[in-house]
Amino acid sequence: MALYGLKIEERFQAIAGDIFNRLGITLEIGTDFREFEAYIREARPDHPIGDPFNPEMHELTPENACWIVGRDAEGTIVHLHALRLLPLNGQSAGEYFRNNFHGFSPPELDIDFERSRFRACPDVQRMKGRVVYSGEVWIGGEPGQFRGTGVISYLMRYAMLTAMNVLSGDYMVGFIARPVAYKGASLRFGYMHVDPLALRWYMRDNPEPLEGVFAYMGEEDMRYIMDIPSAELGSLAA
Repeated sequence: MALYGLKIEERFQAIAGDIFNRLGITLEIGTDFREFEAYIREARPDHPIGDPFNPEMHELTPENACWIVGRDAEGTIVHLHALRLLPLNGQSAGEYFRNNFHGFSPPELDIDFERSRFRACPDVQRMKGRVVYSGEVWIGGEPGQFRGTGVISYLMRYAMLTAMNVLSGDYMVGFIARPVAYKGASLRFGYMHVDPLALRWYMRDNPEPLEGVFAYMGEEDMRYIMDIPSAELGSLAA
């Protein structure tokens, strides 16, 4: 597919749209997080919505948050993703997470917050502006239907485009469990920067921590990664 004379975002939308159509995936963007919570219950009944996107805990408006839901050709939910503009109020992202990391804990675990900690690398200590937090990322479907096909790379790039276009984000950031990140999830997601030592969660009565990688990228990174999808993921783009 040759698409000359188009902006990076337009080229990406055309290529990704073609791939989503071939796979039978339809994407919807919304801003009502009670509706999103219902979608989570439908698709992942054993997974409660995380605190950062809980409409009972935060004022989530079209100006500061949105979600993406993907359905297959039968209308079954096969993808979830939520985005939220962080209220930095002049702080750096590092300062914000150091003071508020407890609000991003895994919802299923009993965390000992006194022992847990967030530590920001130099880049994150300097990160200011409109920082969009990415969470609730999930892809379903039957075994082999979507997972392992490379489509998550396009879905994540679509989220980057949404973070920029809908929330005017300067950065997109997120946490990835360290074992998952070390198996290549951060690369498949398209993140160009990671801090592997950022997060340690301690569960009560357990001496071993659960470690999390802080993944992040700026607007220039996001535009760069959207400009190379067909070369990087030729098996899907062919």
